Amino acid sequence: MKSICLYFQIHQPFRLKRYRFFDIGRDHYYYDDFANDDVITRIARNSYLPTIQAMKEIIETSGGKFKAAISLSGVVIEQLEMYVPELIEALKDLAKTGCVEFLSETYAHSLTSLSDIDEFRAQVNEHDEKIYALFGQKPKVFRNTELIFSDEIASMIASMGYKGVITEGAKHVLGWKSPNYLYNSIAAPKLKMLLRNDKFTDDIARRFSDYEWSEYPLTAEKFISWVAATPAEEPVVNIFMNCETFGEGQGRETGIFEFLKALPLCAEKAGIGFITPGEAVAKLRPVDALSVPYPMSWTDEARDVSTWLGNRLQNEAFHKLYALAERVRMCNDRRIKQDWNYLQASDHFFFMSTKYGAGRNSYSPYESPFDAFTNYMNVLSDFIVRVEEQYPTQIENEELNALLTTIRNQAEEIQQLEKELKSARNEKLSTKKAKAPKAAPAKVEVANDEVVVAEEKPKRTCKRTPKK
Repeated sequence: MKSICLYFQIHQPFRLKRYRFFDIGRDHYYYDDFANDDVITRIARNSYLPTIQAMKEIIETSGGKFKAAISLSGVVIEQLEMYVPELIEALKDLAKTGCVEFLSETYAHSLTSLSDIDEFRAQVNEHDEKIYALFGQKPKVFRNTELIFSDEIASMIASMGYKGVITEGAKHVLGWKSPNYLYNSIAAPKLKMLLRNDKFTDDIARRFSDYEWSEYPLTAEKFISWVAATPAEEPVVNIFMNCETFGEGQGRETGIFEFLKALPLCAEKAGIGFITPGEAVAKLRPVDALSVPYPMSWTDEARDVSTWLGNRLQNEAFHKLYALAERVRMCNDRRIKQDWNYLQASDHFFFMSTKYGAGRNSYSPYESPFDAFTNYMNVLSDFIVRVEEQYPTQIENEELNALLTTIRNQAEEIQQLEKELKSARNEKLSTKKAKAPKAAPAKVEVANDEVVVAEEKPKRTCKRTPKK
């Protein structure tokens, strides 16, 4: 039976406040709390909450036949916990249905897979621990930031034990092949690949409310008929999109939520089911191995990483940031670790993109890419100062790491000695108490109806001197 694999991404970065050159070294708080609260609350109200509620309703009415996958970055989870905790509870209820799979990704929604394998592993592990703590699921399928993927990244993902990965069905990788099959990576043969069908995805995400589109209006019946018309031997149609498509990209007034709710009923009539990425990886067999020598993504026509690392501004910020990676991993400062995660979000580099001219990006809070770069680099400069205060640059990383290891070992040895000393003191004290003479029992006398407790004094023995 042909199946639809639906996946929704939920992510928002911590937006930076206006940070001037003169703030460097004086102000270590970098975030626009008002903007972060406003953005996440608005999008949750318009998109996330009604979409999650609609999904739960569809699962209940379909008897569990409707299935989908969701991925949340660690940084958006932190924002939801602060500003929209009810959405976390709604997602927990959705997880209990058993029809929704939570995917793995980098905690910071970062580009670290293109730079630092140790940082990549650390972030993925941190993310999976958070997902398990909240929703009780251990992710088996991986989706990288912006669906970035290559042969090198495939080896990294496979070495961490993931069975599958979802990525883009880019034409320069597929050639004449269809994205509606399961593939495996040529670099890691055991890693199975689910590829996004960009046409069907964009029909919903981009063209749904386009009055000039020849297929407008798009109904659930029409969309399912297109899926059913694909060759019978193609087992799965992968539709991967941002959750904001529902309610934000396509407003509620367009009928997008009614479209979503009608999909399962129309699909069932056409003999089409729904499947999660984990189920697809487990049930389907790969038809071919694909090679992706250079990183690809799901963004713009090039389907590469130039949206984030396509100009000198972006590369300067990227290399400056990840030059700190090893030193940040050495530190135990909670605030530095937190800022490190927030500053890695790919959105900061997206705001610096000049691919569409030097004008204002419609998704960016800055007036221009150069404004975004200047603000980010001011923040990064202060962050570098804080890291270097703890770990001076004149000491090589290996030497510093060895020194820190020695210090930690000494600290652990001191703690162990203090425990032993405390234990010895307690033992000595208990021995003294055991040897101490017991006090004589007190006498109780009753006088005038009152109880009087009198301590019994030890008897004295007097020797009489014989008279001469």
